[in-house]
Amino acid sequence: MKLLVCIIDNVYADEVELQLKKQGYRMTELASSGGFWRKGNTTFLFGVEENDIGQLQEALKSTCLDLEKRKQRKSKQAHRYTSFLLDVKDAAPFMTIGK
Repeated sequence: MKLLVCIIDNVYADEVELQLKKQGYRMTELASSGGFWRKGNTTFLFGVEENDIGQLQEALKSTCLDLEKRKQRKSKQAHRYTSFLLDVKDAAPFMTIGK
């Protein structure tokens, strides 16, 4: 199992969530207003099996490109999203214990 952390421009966020849910992907969305990368981004967390990584990356790419084609506007940025792939077995769980 892998964890794909995808930081995507807000322009694409709603469409990515809608289209990837239709395709059966489950995700957690973390909205923020700055700090990490910069304002105007949404972070998605995807749990994915190793053999499905390529499909997920292609789905992300095609969703962004399809949205641009429909709206007839090209991204001003070099990248539409940035992603990190983490191996779940390398993750260190942590707990906080309340009073």
